[in-house]
Amino acid sequence: MSSDNKKKLSFATRAVHAGYDSANNEGSLNPPIYMTSTYAFDNVAQGAARFAGEEKGHFYSRISNPTQEILETRLANLEEGEAALATASGMGAITATLWTLVAPGDQVLVDKTLYGCTFSFMEHGLKKFGVDICYADFTDPTEVARNLTDKTKVVYFETPVNPNMRVIDIPVVSSLVKAYNPDIKVMVDNTYCTPALQRPLTMGADLVVHSATKYLGGHGDLIAGAVVGDAETIQQIRLFGLKDMTGAVISPMTVFLILRGIKTLQLRMERHCQNAQAIAEMLDAHPAVDKVFFPGLKNDPWHAVAAKQMDAFGGMMALELKGGYEAGVRMLNKLKLAKLAVSLGDAETLIEHPASMTHGVYTSEERGEHGISEGLVRISAGLEAVEDIIADLEQALVG
Repeated sequence: MSSDNKKKLSFATRAVHAGYDSANNEGSLNPPIYMTSTYAFDNVAQGAARFAGEEKGHFYSRISNPTQEILETRLANLEEGEAALATASGMGAITATLWTLVAPGDQVLVDKTLYGCTFSFMEHGLKKFGVDICYADFTDPTEVARNLTDKTKVVYFETPVNPNMRVIDIPVVSSLVKAYNPDIKVMVDNTYCTPALQRPLTMGADLVVHSATKYLGGHGDLIAGAVVGDAETIQQIRLFGLKDMTGAVISPMTVFLILRGIKTLQLRMERHCQNAQAIAEMLDAHPAVDKVFFPGLKNDPWHAVAAKQMDAFGGMMALELKGGYEAGVRMLNKLKLAKLAVSLGDAETLIEHPASMTHGVYTSEERGEHGISEGLVRISAGLEAVEDIIADLEQALVG
């Protein structure tokens, strides 16, 4: 079946089949794992043509690999982009992309709240090499507009935002940026949603990045990343940001595991979303809880935006307890079923304290400026029976 026909199929079907035909691979139902670093050429002319990009084909696995190509084709299909590049980590995807797109003197306009390592790269990586990093509240379009300049090359944000669950209107920000300068790249971290719930490229964004470690892999057994966008830009990132700048090359075995995970992505996301909704509603009504941050709650300030651009409200949430930081620590230390661990998107329910863990690279002053409170607790709803997750949280909230 051709890739064009597969685009017309449902998401769940494409997640299983896109980019791979068993008939071309000895009938193997699963893609072969090409454990090779290099590739033999028929002659010198073929080798030269492949190195020059004049002939399609693999020549060194730091650039491409047949197993990796299947994953990249599938991710591009699911995100509705032209091409994709798989990398060794989510940070590998982010850094390879930004090193490719910006130079000293350029500006990157960034939402005020970012995953801790992304923030650290902006502050200690790009800034160190003369790139201006400008922060703005992307939930306020006037702030985005006010900070765009003739030096802006990339506009970067997550939505929903890690860890405080703000939701940024992708079509509004994208159209505003493109009206100012169509050459500015709009780059969205879609890790929290995956293409099962949200497809930023269909809403005006140019590039989507993922930590495939999370929901795409889905089982907490790998580290990987990806970037999806137009074919020309992805090729530039592959040949410069990946090949020359970061070397963030993904392992073929890791690719195989992600392909296996993606086959059940829609089913898993449905369960993550269902569990998260029930957990958030319980927490929202609990007397020990001060506030729940989850766009699936109708009283959440970002509910309307999320309902417009997301197919469901995701498996992530955050909360603050009435007893503040100390109460949060007590709750976390009393958990029995949920795991006190960073990362997200695993089968297990994971809970962490951003200020001391995933966002600990921020100073306390920076966390205040960027909307990350000291008492915030982040929850990744797992795939366990929701009544068991709720019972664990309820016992941990007592006392």
